[in-house]
Amino acid sequence: MDRVRDMASKKAAVIFTKSSCCMCHSIKTLFYELGASPAIHELDHDANGKEIEWALRGLGCNNPAVPAVFIGGKYVGSAKDVISLHVDGSLKQMLIDAKAIWF
Repeated sequence: MDRVRDMASKKAAVIFTKSSCCMCHSIKTLFYELGASPAIHELDHDANGKEIEWALRGLGCNNPAVPAVFIGGKYVGSAKDVISLHVDGSLKQMLIDAKAIWF
């Protein structure tokens, strides 16, 4: 879990994904469209991907464990949570506050 926390705090926005996950692709696209350039960790391309996935589950990332989104080093949630934040307008402000985007 310490490794995941360390990875999640290296950039203002971090997304743990799998390359075959359509919701992961959608969340990455949303972040890019908002002007963010998140660190992307594709677990199916990482030699320690299974370990990271189990650590994410231990941190509260439910099934499925990806996409797991961290902003400002804090776990924000899964695709459903991120989309809800975007719809209510708070996702953009979270990204601004974390200095993931500038306006």
